[in-house]
Amino acid sequence: MRLTAARIQKYRSIRDTGLFEVSHGKTILVGPNEAGKTAILRALQQINPPQNVPKFDALRDYPRAEYNDITTGAADPARITVAEAHFVLEENDLALLPGGFKNAKYVFGRHLDNSAWHRIVEGPPPAAYSATVKKSLRRMAAHVDQQPGQEGEPAPSEQLRKITASWREDSSINAERSDELHSWLEQITSRVDEANQTEDNRHSSLLELAGRARVSREALSTLEGRLPVFVLFNNYFRVRPNIHLDHLAERSERGLLEDEFYDYGNLCLMKLLGFTPRELSDLGKAKEPRAADGDALQAYRDQLDERSYQLNAASVRLTSQIREVWNPNEERGEASRLRVQADAQYLKLVVEDDLGVEIELDQRSEGFQWLVSFFVVFFAEAIDQHANAILLLDEPGLSLHGLKQREFRLTVSRLAQSNQTVFTTHSPFLVGADELDLVRVVQMANRSEGTKVHTTVTSGDSAALLPLQEALGYDLAQSLFAQQRNLVLEGLTDYWYLEATAHLLRDSGIADLKEKIALVPASGAGKVVYFATILHAHNLKVAALLDSDAAGDAAASQETLIHQLGNRNILRTRDVFSGKVAKPEIEDLLRETLVSIAKYELGWDVSAAAKQQPTRSVVQIFDTEIGNFSKYRLAKAYLRWTQTNDASRLTEDERTQWASLVKSVNTALR
Repeated sequence: MRLTAARIQKYRSIRDTGLFEVSHGKTILVGPNEAGKTAILRALQQINPPQNVPKFDALRDYPRAEYNDITTGAADPARITVAEAHFVLEENDLALLPGGFKNAKYVFGRHLDNSAWHRIVEGPPPAAYSATVKKSLRRMAAHVDQQPGQEGEPAPSEQLRKITASWREDSSINAERSDELHSWLEQITSRVDEANQTEDNRHSSLLELAGRARVSREALSTLEGRLPVFVLFNNYFRVRPNIHLDHLAERSERGLLEDEFYDYGNLCLMKLLGFTPRELSDLGKAKEPRAADGDALQAYRDQLDERSYQLNAASVRLTSQIREVWNPNEERGEASRLRVQADAQYLKLVVEDDLGVEIELDQRSEGFQWLVSFFVVFFAEAIDQHANAILLLDEPGLSLHGLKQREFRLTVSRLAQSNQTVFTTHSPFLVGADELDLVRVVQMANRSEGTKVHTTVTSGDSAALLPLQEALGYDLAQSLFAQQRNLVLEGLTDYWYLEATAHLLRDSGIADLKEKIALVPASGAGKVVYFATILHAHNLKVAALLDSDAAGDAAASQETLIHQLGNRNILRTRDVFSGKVAKPEIEDLLRETLVSIAKYELGWDVSAAAKQQPTRSVVQIFDTEIGNFSKYRLAKAYLRWTQTNDASRLTEDERTQWASLVKSVNTALR
C-alpha cells in the first residue's frame, strides 16, 4: 500500500495541519525554523513505528497551552487522533482481500494514548437493518418456529427478538451485531426445511448479509498487518571511526548503552556486517590452535576468513554508494575508498585515498561522515529489516556542500523508488526545479493557529518559500549559460508542460527532445526578449516558444527579438495546433487531457463548456467557469498525472501536436 495523504493534530506545536497530499515517491517539506516540520515527521512515525521507538506521551506531546484539558478530563487521550494516514491499495494488497474491495482505500489513525483505529473507504457498504431485512428475519423465525426442535429450547423467534430488541431500522449491522445474527442463523440451520426452496434461499441470503461485517473485519485485520513501517532518520546518528568491540558488546548485553544516538550507528554497522558485537569481539580474542590440530586450525581460519569477507563486502557496498554522491575527481587525487577493518578488539572505519594513505573517518569532513553514517543506517535498517517502509528523513545532508546535496537529491529519488520518502529541508539544492509538485510548505503564522501544511506552493511567510525561490534561481542561473542550446519559455507552467510531455513522448519512442537543450522560463511573455538578448550576447543558440495569445503576439512582434533570433527561431503554439482555437496557448495542446484531469483530480468540470466552445482557449474557459482557477494548480495536477501514465493516454491529436512541437524545437536549435 502507498501513503497518499496524512494529517497531524494536537501534537506539540501542531493544532491541525489539515489533510495534506503525499506524493507517490518522495515528498518534500519546506518551511522556516520552528514551523513544525520535525514535529510532523515524529508524529507521522507513530502510525507504525519500528520496535523500541518511544510512544506518544500526553505530558510531553500534547500542546502545552492546552494540557489543562487533559488533567481536568475535558479532553480524553483515547479519543484524540494525533496522526492519521490515508493509503491506496496496490495489487498485492487487493489480492489478499475478498471480492468487492477492488476500489477500497485504507485509513489508519493513532490516538494520543497510542491506541489505534482504522477503516476501509469505498469498500462494500455494511448491511443495514432495514424494513426489508427486518421482515425477512421475522419470516425466517416464523418458519423455523414451526419446525421440530429440542424440548425446552426457546423458540427461534424469541431468541431473535432478544438479539434485535435495541436495533432500529436505520441501524447498521456492525461486527458485533453481525456475530450475534450469524450465530443465530447458524443455530437454526438444521430447522430450515430444505424442501421449501423459498425459505432455504432466504436463509442463505441472510447468512451472506450477516457475514458482511465479518468480511470487512477480516479485511481490516489483513490490511493492518500490511501497514508500512515508518522509519525516521535524523542527523544525530553517527558511526564512530574506532569501536571497542568488547565494551560495546558488554554495554549492549547489559542494557547500558550510553546514548541512543551514540551507539545506534555502531549497532547498525554490526547489523550490516552480519555479526553481533559479541561475535566480533570473540573472534578478536580467539587464539590460533596448535598446528598439529588440523581441524581446529581450519575452523579458526574459516572464522577469520568469514570476518574478512564480510568486512570487505560491506566496504565495497558502502564505497559504491558513497562515490555516486561524492563524485570523486580522480585527477585531483580525491578518489577515496571506505574500508572496515577489524584489529583484535577494535573495529575501525578508515578512508583510503588514491595514494593508499589511510585516515580515520573522523578526520574527514562532517559532510563525508554524515554520508557514511546515513548509508550504514539505511542499509542496516531500511533495506534489510524494513523492506516495507516509509522513510522519514529530517534535514538530510545538512552538512554536505551544496553541489554534493544536489547529487544526494538523486540518491533520495532512487531510494523513493522502492520506499516512499518524506523529508524536510531548508536547502535549495535538495529541491529540483522539476520537483515543485512534490513540495509541501509548512508554515506557522502564530502559536494559537499552530502548524499548517500547504499542498500548493503558497504561503504568507516569505521565509517558507525561500528554498523554492533559491532553487529556481540557482537552476535558472545555471541553465542560462551552461548549455549551448536554449529554449526560452514564457513561464514556469510552460516549462512543466514541455518537460513532462517531452518525457512521455521520449519514453514511448514518439519524439525525442534533445537533452542538451536547456529550458529557460522567463516569468512572462514580456521578459522573453530580455532572456533571449542575454543568451544571444554570449554566442549561444537561442529559440523562443510563445503562446499565440495577445501577450505572445506582442512579444513576437518586438524588433529586438526578431533581430536577435530571426523568425525561424520564434516558435508559436498555433504553428503546431490543429484545433479550432484562434489564439491557442500551450494548454490547448493538451486540451482534452487537461479537461479530464481537472474534472477527476481537481473537481473542476468544464467538459460541457469546452465542448460547446471549441474556439475558445481552454484557459479562458477554466477562468470563466471556475471561481478559484489557478494555472499553477492545473499544471501541477498534470505533472502528477504524468508520473503514473504514459503517452498512450494522450489523445491522438495531442500526441501529433506535441511531436510536431518537439521536432520544431530540435530543428530550430540543431
